Amino acid sequence: MSGGDKGKKGGGTHQYERIKQIAAELFATRGYRAVGVAEIGEAVKLGRGALYYHISSKEDLLFSIVVRYIEDLVIKGREALENEPDPAKRIYILSRQLMTTIYANLPEMTVCFREADCLTGQRHRIVSDLHQSYQDVWMTTLREGEKKGRFRHLPTVAIKGVLGMYFYSFLWLKPGGRQSANEIADIFAEMTLSIAEGRSKSRRKEEV
Repeated sequence: MSGGDKGKKGGGTHQYERIKQIAAELFATRGYRAVGVAEIGEAVKLGRGALYYHISSKEDLLFSIVVRYIEDLVIKGREALENEPDPAKRIYILSRQLMTTIYANLPEMTVCFREADCLTGQRHRIVSDLHQSYQDVWMTTLREGEKKGRFRHLPTVAIKGVLGMYFYSFLWLKPGGRQSANEIADIFAEMTLSIAEGRSKSRRKEEV
């Protein structure tokens, strides 16, 4: 049973969500391994016993933070696969889904991308499978564009690189900055399409 299940079973859903939010900020700021249970309890103003009433373990708390958002991205991504037949338009949809999620939940997404490897056993496998499922959404979109003659073939490593451009935006993204999440997402989508369509290569040929 995950920490989230325990919190809900105990009737403390609101309190558990508060614990997750504060823990995510601590993990994002200091790193998962550097934060102890006592420090989490102090931050949420709960003693050890009261804290363990809401969580099963520190790792279950990490798992609950990580799995929530990647699960949501997989669900939304699969909906985009079903509802938008144009792969180029779908790139913009996927881009906005991902960037708005990162933008609105920066501490949690920082933890999701940077600390997920701290998970062990089944928790790690579940999260790895979810990341693969999300990558498959983008892979399917790009392969569909290739079959339609819209995109050139991109090796898997290039697709991982495209996703890395999004994932590691947590290093520099500043919510409330000059550009909105959608503006950043559209810039990234245009860059992705430039790679998929081979525009820079075509331009270089024309210049030569």
